[in-house]
Amino acid sequence: MASLVPYPPPPGIDKYLPSPQRTGEFFLTLTYATSLDSHLSIPLTQVPLSGPEAKSLTHHLRTFHDAILIGVGTAIVDDPGLNSRLPGTPMTRQPRPVILDPTFRWKITWESRVVQTAKRGEGLAPYVFVQSEVGEGDERKEILEEVGGKVVVIETLGKQRWSWHVLSEKMKVLGLNSVMVEGGGGVINDLLAEGNLPLVDSVIVTITPTYLGQGGVNVSPSAVLSAADGKRILAVNFKDVEWRVLGRDVVMLARPDL
Repeated sequence: MASLVPYPPPPGIDKYLPSPQRTGEFFLTLTYATSLDSHLSIPLTQVPLSGPEAKSLTHHLRTFHDAILIGVGTAIVDDPGLNSRLPGTPMTRQPRPVILDPTFRWKITWESRVVQTAKRGEGLAPYVFVQSEVGEGDERKEILEEVGGKVVVIETLGKQRWSWHVLSEKMKVLGLNSVMVEGGGGVINDLLAEGNLPLVDSVIVTITPTYLGQGGVNVSPSAVLSAADGKRILAVNFKDVEWRVLGRDVVMLARPDL
């Protein structure tokens, strides 16, 4: 895929990005584009939301992180390249794609965009996080390893879901100390849940002037109840909030108010 037309990043964004001085500390940026009705997409359909300026910003942000993380559903539907397509981006600034795929249902092939991107030397090969060992004869594992990626096993007890705390520790072991989480809906909502929110350092949301309509892939974290009286309270609130207009889109820069 061709390089993007680069647009200057908005002023003041650096303070929402991982700092080189945070050596050894884990930094998580949650970023996504949403419609006015808080939808990421239409189910099983790739829907481009961001305008060119905001899309350029996304690829700029990627160069400041060790990894980009998505869920397997997004990998299947979008077949993304998961690299920075800004002209002149060196391999040292390309992020490592991380795919959360507990049951390894991603049918990766030599034609998958992320594989082709790695083969061309335009990005890094993905690490696929799974819950159990994958057989040596699995062609998908061989494809990943041949282009520099791998399957990473993170076991759980029974059918338990992964803990984000465990995932973050595993990424640190792999040398991925900063990660940009881009989707999909289940991953984003899970990170915005009360127990996981402390892991999120910054949130960068692009809001586009469109409605996708009912039934879309929605960002809406679980309800939170007050410990005092059991009544509903704000699920997530933000601080250090700043807004930037990028073309037809608006971008919110913020940190969770814990």
